[in-house]
Amino acid sequence: MAKEEAAEILSIDGREVRITNPDKPYFSRDVKLSKLDVVQYYLSVASGAVVGIRDRPSMLKRFVNGAEREPFYQKRAPENRPEWLRTVTLSFPSGRTAEEVVVDDAAGLAWIVNLGCIELHPYAVRTNDLDHPDERRIDLDPGPGVEWDDVRRVAMETKNLLEEMGLRGWPKTSGSRGMHVNARIKQQWTFTEVRRAALALSREIERRAPKIATSKWWKEERHGVFLDYNQNAKDRTTCSAYSIRPLPDARVSAPLRWEEIPDCEPGDFTVLTMPGRLKAIGDPNARMDDAAGSLEQLLELADRDEAAGLGDAPWPPHFRKMEGEPARVAPSRAKGTKGAGGTKVAKKASKQTMSKTTTGKKTAAKSRVKMPLIVVANSPNKEAALAGLERWKARHPDSASHLAVDDVLVDSMRGRSSTWTRIRVNLRHVPEEVRPLQETPDPDDDPTRAWREGRGKPR
Repeated sequence: MAKEEAAEILSIDGREVRITNPDKPYFSRDVKLSKLDVVQYYLSVASGAVVGIRDRPSMLKRFVNGAEREPFYQKRAPENRPEWLRTVTLSFPSGRTAEEVVVDDAAGLAWIVNLGCIELHPYAVRTNDLDHPDERRIDLDPGPGVEWDDVRRVAMETKNLLEEMGLRGWPKTSGSRGMHVNARIKQQWTFTEVRRAALALSREIERRAPKIATSKWWKEERHGVFLDYNQNAKDRTTCSAYSIRPLPDARVSAPLRWEEIPDCEPGDFTVLTMPGRLKAIGDPNARMDDAAGSLEQLLELADRDEAAGLGDAPWPPHFRKMEGEPARVAPSRAKGTKGAGGTKVAKKASKQTMSKTTTGKKTAAKSRVKMPLIVVANSPNKEAALAGLERWKARHPDSASHLAVDDVLVDSMRGRSSTWTRIRVNLRHVPEEVRPLQETPDPDDDPTRAWREGRGKPR
């Protein structure tokens, strides 16, 4: 006979929610938290957490084996769900549709957390109009080695620019190393228009703070804090306020008042501290829905950029090629660049060329490229990929000694339902005579390779 699954039944505002395997460890490093502990945390902050997800479809990012194991993404609502849980049908750039969960109250919140959703990932739309966002999202993403002080400074530049544009920004920590600034907008503009306004804002912040802010999409071109305009593309989600992040200290995405930013630290806000904070000061986002503004001034800024010759910027890779979008290829892989006079200047290809030695044998010669990137690891397990990076450094100590912090690019890659980690090294600071060639990555477990090869896409 199969062993009966342990469960705890919670009564929440007159609704019963079954918590399966309540003692299952979800955090076991800096803090020890069971699944039930995580559910109880969300119930303790539900008055704030529900504000960020109410009446919005949500993608389910499920950590079914706890925060220390890899999650998977589920867009479609589970068939076995309570009668009282709402759903709506979303359409995506691929042409597919999905019936997605809508959480409106604490009971719904507990139900999705029981599925392993330790992060909350709502879309930027309301159920009454799925084609016109009501939220403009600004994701401040610091690169490797970037200090928290620079994130604060970029956040304050963002606040000032939003106010000039007639919008009110609502800041929160990302729950990791960055910050989010969201602004409510009227439901008048399409996703494409909202993203266009976001790109204009990102470029203007870069002009105002060029040493610490960037709008460049390709990681190899970035420095400082990246303002991720593509978070406003149609099918993107970001974690909402009070979301737990899968870090050892169970850090939380914490809504802030602007006056708190100079003195706050991301690690101040955890599962252990947020319930008391909410009780003591209330929810800083409580009046957010009352502050819907207009994108007209940001779109006028976008018009001025385009008149000055700044066209569109790259879209996320799974979108079809958009009108006016530049070539969707990283500079390190581009075959040519345009000079100041507009003439195309040939660029040496990144592939190896062959030369003959005095013995007549062919040897591989390193080619010179603008951004000499090599891939050192691919793995669904981030720790395994990082271990591969350390092995690469041990094999090439001379090259490793020349690397700057931001020369190591750790990319979280999205598959159709899961994430995997790719690690690349930029050899720009390594003298050309000691630059290693591209080797087979170690490990080399890219879970999307078979699917891409099946569709005839390059490796």
